[in-house]
Amino acid sequence: MEKIEQETVQEEINRFANKDVYLHLETTNGAYATHNNENFFSAGAYIRNALVRYEHGKITGSGPYRVGLKINLGWVYAEGITHFEVDQEGRLLLAGHDPLGKLAVALEISTNPFE
Repeated sequence: MEKIEQETVQEEINRFANKDVYLHLETTNGAYATHNNENFFSAGAYIRNALVRYEHGKITGSGPYRVGLKINLGWVYAEGITHFEVDQEGRLLLAGHDPLGKLAVALEISTNPFE
């Protein structure tokens, strides 16, 4: 993955607008390591292959970034985005990594379901 290039990412977000797309969205703050500290509050969210159509999307901020997708009845958004990639299948993969390089958030957009 590469560090966010805001203009490039915006073009990729625009490429998927007004199409049926599949989203993968997940957040984590260390859910897999909570056994190391019983006082640590762990929270996360995960959705895979949510079929949506967004009118428009926007990447904002100066880093880490926020990506919002305007859907019919509201918004889908992810905060803390630091890196991106367009893979061999043309999917837009966005990720936010903490200072140690660990994944904190992922938002992925595809015209085909994720396996």
